[in-house]
Amino acid sequence: MEKKLNRVIFTCGGTAGHVNPAIALAQLMHEKDPETVFLFVGAERGLEKDLVPKAGYDFRTVHISSFHRSMKPKEIKHNLVSLYNLTRAPREAKAILREFRPDVVIGTGGYASYPMVKAAAKAGIPTAVHESNMVPGLTTEMLEPFADRIMVGFESCRQHYKHPDKVIVTGTPVRGDFFDLTKEQAKQKLGVDDGRPLIVSFWGSLGASGMNRQMADFLALETAKEPFHHIHGAGKGGYPVILELLKEKGADLEKHPALQVREYIYDMAQVMRAADLVVCRAGASTISELTALGVPALIVPSPYVTNNHQEKNARVLEEAGGAAVLLEKDSSGQALFQAACGILRDPEKLAGMEKAMAALGIRDATERIYQTILEITQ
Repeated sequence: MEKKLNRVIFTCGGTAGHVNPAIALAQLMHEKDPETVFLFVGAERGLEKDLVPKAGYDFRTVHISSFHRSMKPKEIKHNLVSLYNLTRAPREAKAILREFRPDVVIGTGGYASYPMVKAAAKAGIPTAVHESNMVPGLTTEMLEPFADRIMVGFESCRQHYKHPDKVIVTGTPVRGDFFDLTKEQAKQKLGVDDGRPLIVSFWGSLGASGMNRQMADFLALETAKEPFHHIHGAGKGGYPVILELLKEKGADLEKHPALQVREYIYDMAQVMRAADLVVCRAGASTISELTALGVPALIVPSPYVTNNHQEKNARVLEEAGGAAVLLEKDSSGQALFQAACGILRDPEKLAGMEKAMAALGIRDATERIYQTILEITQ
């Protein structure tokens, strides 16, 4: 008989790419057994403090923060606080474990995962870590000796670990609504089913300002013949800027209905499902969605992230044949436009990229992670 999971701790934070997989897994576990009780543990200033309560789960914090390399007085002060937090967090983690008494502790990334998973492992509680990036982050590296399982997105990730016997390929959870429609149905709902390819572009928050300027040039080039449908998510800060740039270039989008600039793409699942090419960064969540849907991508990795992990994410897709990569230092509106044209105007190349991307995807990632959790708790 399978052991019942009565109480589960998820520990995560920092970015949505760390928090969303945990929420997806908690939702599946609740479907399997509505009596399971969940607790999320994160940092007091992280994104998780907003995302987790909105998803309906209890949330606790530990004091944990990053270290900065700069020797400026402000950064030195920050690092001193971080050192102090390193002495507080283990005590806080142990107190949470004593109070909640979990059957398993699951870390999905972020600094808060470290004290919780380590304390659980030392207490003999089953532990697992999910790493959504292609190469392990610092937290995952530090937890590898303690965790019972390290769950990763792709087979090629295994080479980056010192204990490959602990590594299991599960994929990274993608929201179920990404698969509610077929590609054809999504195109029909969006009104982009006239035979022209659909480009979808978005940059996230890191470095989005400069990339939005490039997209203004890209969109202006498209207005000449409207060769594609294009939906661009500019972000709250970038939206008025890109509209002003297009106005300066004499590009009136009202006269070009195939080209859309939105402040935010709220129906992202439907839009990405309809896409023939996505122009984007290489965050872990985006990579998971691209591979699960089998959508080719033109990727400009953010150079502003720790350990340059976005380029490493992107290169795995490029080596498999599912994506083209352009570094930001080499990128421009003209370069992006030409690269997109080169892909979309070559049906054989596009089909090959779709096949390669789909081959990387794991659509049942949440179920695989759930089965791994059951395995370590038996």
